Amino acid sequence: MQQNNNALTEGVIWKKMIFFALPILVGNIFQQFYNTFDSWCVGHFIGDQALAAVSSSGSLIFMMIGFFNGVAMGAGVLIARYFGSKDYTAMRLAIHTDIAFGLAAGILLSVLGVLLTPIILVLMDTPPEVLPLSIEYFRYYFCGTVFTVLYNIFVGILHAVGDSRHPLYYLIFASFVNVGLDLLFVAVLGLGVGAAALATTLSQGISAALCFRKLISVKEPYRLSLKEVRFHLPSFRKILSYGLPSGVQNSVIALANVVVQSNINGFGGEAMAGCGSYSKIEGFVFLPITCFMQALSTFVSQNLGAGKRDRVKKGVRFGLVTAVLLAEAVGVLSYLLAPKLIAIFNDKPAVVDFGVRHMRSIALFYGLLAISHCLAAVMRGAGRAKVPMFTMLGCWCVLRVGYITVALTYVNRLETVSFAYPITWAASTVILLLYFFKGNWMNTFDKERAAQKRLSS
Repeated sequence: MQQNNNALTEGVIWKKMIFFALPILVGNIFQQFYNTFDSWCVGHFIGDQALAAVSSSGSLIFMMIGFFNGVAMGAGVLIARYFGSKDYTAMRLAIHTDIAFGLAAGILLSVLGVLLTPIILVLMDTPPEVLPLSIEYFRYYFCGTVFTVLYNIFVGILHAVGDSRHPLYYLIFASFVNVGLDLLFVAVLGLGVGAAALATTLSQGISAALCFRKLISVKEPYRLSLKEVRFHLPSFRKILSYGLPSGVQNSVIALANVVVQSNINGFGGEAMAGCGSYSKIEGFVFLPITCFMQALSTFVSQNLGAGKRDRVKKGVRFGLVTAVLLAEAVGVLSYLLAPKLIAIFNDKPAVVDFGVRHMRSIALFYGLLAISHCLAAVMRGAGRAKVPMFTMLGCWCVLRVGYITVALTYVNRLETVSFAYPITWAASTVILLLYFFKGNWMNTFDKERAAQKRLSS
């Protein structure tokens, strides 16, 4: 058994991180591509209102699945820690408990999504002319969220043990399936906006099935066994201790972003379409941040599990600097190319104008977002998930909503809403940097080991 083929605890740090992060980046590009293709296909073959319905989906979808994905992130931290310390018995218990949680959460989320979609969309102040199409899209989408949750859990397990290549292969295949189904359902058969969501659901199901096949066929210690899939309460409590703060953070921040989307909706369907088009572009430009965020979390977890603190410090420095430089480079390009990028989805002048105004208010501040996300990932990887949770809740939720509520009463413009993002990114960056330089964030695992030794003795 080749037990540590993917370990990030050995080898040249920058090479290990780059070769781990690069497949994540490419995979996320393909995932974003097939998500974006839904909007492009709908905008070109159905119309502006359908585009507005699909493009405004991000905040609501993230609010619904963010909590469960956050808990799954906690499981990834725990699995990576056990993998780094070579505690394979505990690792297997965590893996199978994680999958049992995913099955239960995915089914629950599908039911809640289908039932609550109309209520939430009305609360979001969705324009009446867009509401029926939005309800149709979201209900089709949530019918398949069990596949989405399981896929994220399977990928989290593979990433935790250092395998970022196989999820990439599966995602590329699923991306081409999604594009083909979009063209068939929407462009050829004319089935409408719900069919675009169905295409995404089916492609996510395929990628989840491929990940599942990989996990049950490997010869490594993390091999999945169906008969072992159950809730192991001690493991589940640890998963929740690491993941619950991230889950709460995701949900509350998503709720705050739903409030932001509601304010954008108040500017009308053209603003929804323009800002929604930006959100699809944003999905691409955030990818350098996302891939280093995931790489840093796994790197920190594995190496702290192995007791290699100096290696952790070097890896964190490299990851932070690289992510910030990439984010700012992408931000400058996005600012300069904003009109052409927005027009890819809808070239109606009013839609492009709203999208460009929104994009140019945000793009030059991506470096702040990179610092916040990457430091949060470092804290989660070190078992300090409560630190980014409280920071993000204070800055990205309370401050963001408070700022918009007050500022719009004085300046009722789209840019007022847009500036909520860089302002709150800056606030969270300052707080997380202060905690990071304090230096005691690496002690969590040491304290847990000491407590376990006392109990065992």
